[in-house]
Amino acid sequence: MRADKHTGKKKRKWLRLTGVIFLLLMIAIGAYIYNVYSSLTNAVETMHQPIDRDQSSKREQKVTIESKEPFSVLMLGVDERPGDKGRSDTMIVLTVNPELNSTKMLSIPRDTRTEIIGKGFEDKINHAYAFGGVEMSIDTVEEFLDIPIDYYIQVNMDGFEDIVNAVGGVDVNNSLAFSAGGHNYPEGEITLDGKEALSYVRMRKQDPNNDFGRQQRQREVIQGVIRKGASFSSLTRFDDIFEALGKNVKTNMTFEEMTDIQQHYKNAGKDMQQLQLNGSGTKIDKIYYLIVEEEERQRVQNELKDHLGLK
Repeated sequence: MRADKHTGKKKRKWLRLTGVIFLLLMIAIGAYIYNVYSSLTNAVETMHQPIDRDQSSKREQKVTIESKEPFSVLMLGVDERPGDKGRSDTMIVLTVNPELNSTKMLSIPRDTRTEIIGKGFEDKINHAYAFGGVEMSIDTVEEFLDIPIDYYIQVNMDGFEDIVNAVGGVDVNNSLAFSAGGHNYPEGEITLDGKEALSYVRMRKQDPNNDFGRQQRQREVIQGVIRKGASFSSLTRFDDIFEALGKNVKTNMTFEEMTDIQQHYKNAGKDMQQLQLNGSGTKIDKIYYLIVEEEERQRVQNELKDHLGLK
């Protein structure tokens, strides 16, 4: 009888101890989730920058993320300079299709000659940002590709290294051995920290493919950031990641749209297909331009339209 009582007391003591541990664990998890949520909402509030622009003329109705519709994003990597808006030296269009579970990524060479919408003359496409900021960049890219641009993401390239460091560096498959910015980049699989990644995506002169080679490296690093940012290991780095994003990224996406994208579109990021826009270089009035023939432009337009489910 005494043994039974003793055993019963042990069980009750163990249950109480287990209950306390469980309660403390739930409190810790709750505090962690609150901290993540608080850091994220603060970062999004800093990042969110609506633009003074009506609905795209390329769409009959505004896209709704909640309805799981395909959408597009224009990514602008901007070199900001004191007293100058700078240039959008990196221009990448992403189209995301949740039904096909795929994302297409197109780099637009910065020297591409096209009409600057709102100015009425032709110039390098990356000059649209200097003339009219994000709005003119979107209008110009929409006309050039004949697709709607639903969202934009602007990244300060000087702060890009903070983002790479925040996710713990990126892994890339380098196809060209070279040195730049005091760093050596051997061929093969390499891991880059922030400073190395910035020099890696900026190098152009040593590449036999010129700007096309640089675009390839830019896409690889962006994919690397997305992979690392979405990985489980990044959970311990959320403070650094959100701080880096808040300081260096601007977007017209709302917090609700971001959470809907994470919920309904996350599988689309696992299949990221890279597209290339081909052209030939020439000089007009002693200025270098990339000329994209109409047939090539229509090829890319049709592929992006199909991916967006547009007629």
